[in-house]
Amino acid sequence: MRMVDEQGWWVTAPPGSDEDLELRLAMASPSDTARGMFLRATLDAVSILGDEEAVRRCQQASGEEKLVDFFAYPVSANLRMVFAAARLLEARYGGIDEALRQLGYVAAESFLASTAGLALQLLAGGDTKRLVGNMPSVYRASVSFGVRSVVWTGPTSGRLTMRREFMPYPFQEGMLLGVLKKAQAKGARVLGHQLSTLESDYDISWQA
Repeated sequence: MRMVDEQGWWVTAPPGSDEDLELRLAMASPSDTARGMFLRATLDAVSILGDEEAVRRCQQASGEEKLVDFFAYPVSANLRMVFAAARLLEARYGGIDEALRQLGYVAAESFLASTAGLALQLLAGGDTKRLVGNMPSVYRASVSFGVRSVVWTGPTSGRLTMRREFMPYPFQEGMLLGVLKKAQAKGARVLGHQLSTLESDYDISWQA
């Protein structure tokens, strides 16, 4: 399996595909970890969107028997869980992209109930622009990998960039939209763009 082409650019694969998972797993190192709250949020979403058998199969795919919010788990465990969940739900939601998006959207509620999610809401103080602006710092406190930043394109719009981010862009798209809507941002919209396997941008906007 080649991960770069003749020009040295990272090869990408359709989000949610077997090749996509293989590429992401190959790029992950043992030091790439995520807090247990992210894995638990995925399982909570699977419980709502699927059933308990789906939850059991997804946790089994992760290789982790017990999840603790503050513990650091290999990002490979989270990847295997998310991809297993999307495959179980893709027929119900009309495709792998939409299954990933729904998983992220529903997982946002569990994330917002976690310590990191509550901190994000507290820092935002009900202000949507502050909420978006604080997302990179919350990620930094929750995962060991990646660089995220926000560039404002208007009073109620901006672009969130994610570099070396392991989750597929439709999942992050759904998660971001879920966070904005649960925070009661009116007319919230999120449009993700995958640039390479671990690079993506998200155009975020809402109504004033």
